[in-house]
Amino acid sequence: MIQNIIIRKKIALDVFSGRLCKLCTFFLAYILFSPLSPSLNAREDSYQLEISKSAKELIVKKGDITVTRFDIALGKGGKGTKQRVGDKKTPVGVYKIMDFKADSKFHYFMQIDYPNLLDAWYGYKNNIISAREFKQIAYASKGRQSPPQNTGLGGYIGIHGLGESTPERRKIHESFNWTEGCIALKNNEITTLRQFVSIGTRVTIRE
Repeated sequence: MIQNIIIRKKIALDVFSGRLCKLCTFFLAYILFSPLSPSLNAREDSYQLEISKSAKELIVKKGDITVTRFDIALGKGGKGTKQRVGDKKTPVGVYKIMDFKADSKFHYFMQIDYPNLLDAWYGYKNNIISAREFKQIAYASKGRQSPPQNTGLGGYIGIHGLGESTPERRKIHESFNWTEGCIALKNNEITTLRQFVSIGTRVTIRE
């Protein structure tokens, strides 16, 4: 709920600061007048995931208490948030777990709701996605659905394992950021992480 309010404020500031666009009427109606939809966030007493790209770590928290942590590998595109398909960057922002895939080639996959509404707003402003695509992402956000994954912003971002866990692959994982934008753990670690995660679990990714 708090994140929805923050996103609305950021977009509203852009609108009212004079950076107007064809979608202004839609933005104003959607952001300022439509009621907030019920939150998909997990309960306040449940677990949250915090990811630091610079420290290359994923922390599981329950309230202010750190439950456990994992070393991770990230997108090989380097610093900065994901902006478009193929940039190989891990996004920065606040997301939610939307889906699980047990038969992933990377052992197990937990998909987040990238691109979120804020990603879509900047994607539209930067001419990466169309007005129609922005609306699709906005309506998905409002309806607590997974956003379109095939726009110019890219998609299918989440947390996953290694897949075939060979000594060479484990060595690469420990030494380099090797993913296309996802967050990677070892297979046994993603299995452990699964017990703390449910649909709606908040995932905060910081630089």
